[in-house]
Amino acid sequence: MKKFLISSFGVMLLLQGAFAQQKKMVADKIVSKVGEKIVLQSDIESALVDMQQQALEGMPLPANASCQAIEQIIAQKILVLQAERDSLPISEADVDGRIESQIRWAEQRYGSREKMTEITGYTIYQLRERFRDAIRESMLAKAMRDKIVNAVKVTPTEVKNHFERTPKDSLPFYESELEIGQLVILPKASYEMDKYAIDRLNDFKTKVENKEGEFSTYASLYSEDPAVRENGGTYILNRNDKNWDPAFMQAAFRLKEGAISSPVKSQFGYHLIKMIKRAGDNVTVQHILIKPNVLTADINNAINKLDTIRANIISRKMSFGEAVTKYSDEPMAKFNGGMLQNPNTGSTYITIDQLNDPSTKDIVMLLDSLKPGGVTKPLIFDDEQGRKAVRLVYLKTRTEPHRENLKDDYSRIQQRTLQEKQVTALNKWLQDKIPTFYVHVEPEYRQCENIAKWTANSPVSTTASTK
Repeated sequence: MKKFLISSFGVMLLLQGAFAQQKKMVADKIVSKVGEKIVLQSDIESALVDMQQQALEGMPLPANASCQAIEQIIAQKILVLQAERDSLPISEADVDGRIESQIRWAEQRYGSREKMTEITGYTIYQLRERFRDAIRESMLAKAMRDKIVNAVKVTPTEVKNHFERTPKDSLPFYESELEIGQLVILPKASYEMDKYAIDRLNDFKTKVENKEGEFSTYASLYSEDPAVRENGGTYILNRNDKNWDPAFMQAAFRLKEGAISSPVKSQFGYHLIKMIKRAGDNVTVQHILIKPNVLTADINNAINKLDTIRANIISRKMSFGEAVTKYSDEPMAKFNGGMLQNPNTGSTYITIDQLNDPSTKDIVMLLDSLKPGGVTKPLIFDDEQGRKAVRLVYLKTRTEPHRENLKDDYSRIQQRTLQEKQVTALNKWLQDKIPTFYVHVEPEYRQCENIAKWTANSPVSTTASTK
């Protein structure tokens, strides 16, 4: 049976679609109505742009790409309508938070806010307003989909049967994979260096309040925020966004318009924050970041601490996971146990070529001499924020290149089995639910496989909406 998945229509897709429409000058028209919601030809074009981005470079779109696109969009509309019927809890604050986080992600993809505006033709304000409904719908659709599929489980027998049904020559081949953990300590600056950073920020604050200088000037000249060249230290924050340092957020939202905070300590250093504007759960702030200098003595203290921790791990006084939970300074360590994550699958199994970012590429040099279960001596490195840090690297497992099998790859096979069972459950739900909504599809799309199945028992354009 053909698989059918609901795609997540995020800001990047919408931006790509907007840009594609500007270049293609698509003649828009309504191609489907789902309840009171409409699907435009430009929506199909936007989805096709997204498919092109996801496809391998040079790979053409499948012949039925337009069918896949409209099927996904109609399915999403049905999920949204049912979510509204069920009053699933998606608040405007949730929507605002998602918009802001995805716009920041889009800024990073384009390189800067200015570049994003230049390419898309939309200001940040226009993007927020233009795509608010689409973001709300994507969140409602996801909530409804989760409600449908989260109850789906698979048994060991189902996993085994799924594996045995797969032709042997279709089983994936895996290169050598590793499970690698790290216990990271950020050396603490001395009291004197902390005080120097605080004194500098207080000096900036005094000069601004005495009209001896502009806050924006000090931000441009002295802030150690890497993004200051792009945005002048100015950010829009949403009260419900969890991606910001909590201390920074709390200090920012306590300020009145025009006010400047006292120095605020976060995981990145010390900040001076100026409130530019408040608008409901959103605020616009500008900040100056000063990072206290970490001296050689501070780094040596961290190395000595890790030497002691390593000795305790080797002597089995504690496991690596227990040591990470107790001592690691990584924000995500309590969630991932210090294990590196595969960026493509989210699993803990990674290949050597995935250790290619600046903060992990030096680990590759250690792997030949490190046996499974081994822990390195303390290593100095620069983390993703450019801070000096010290870590222990732990090699949990190393697999040999192999064809997929139940012994070594059970969790992967289990996940694949679960995903296919969830797709089946979702398809069945759609098959049962779509006849309870009014759905009209223009003739050129009625031959699409899933649309034909969904509407087989009722006229496409006259289906009644019932509770």
